[in-house]
Amino acid sequence: MRCEQFRNNSRIWPAPDVPKPTGKMGVYTGRILKGDKPADLPVEQPTKFELVINLKTAKALGIEVPPTHLARADEVIE
Repeated sequence: MRCEQFRNNSRIWPAPDVPKPTGKMGVYTGRILKGDKPADLPVEQPTKFELVINLKTAKALGIEVPPTHLARADEVIE
């Protein structure tokens, strides 16, 4: 899931894969409503991150993105 602000303004965006954590919010909410204490619920860290590079903004700022970064990117916005 990507935000439009990034697409228009940012150069590089490493971010967790958002759909999975938001799906877990319902599970946590349900457990809390059933009486579990929030402090007793496990903290889960994202396991997948996406790298998105906005070349248009990088070029506008005079920043050259190395080819190795472009090769590793999940998405390159031109």
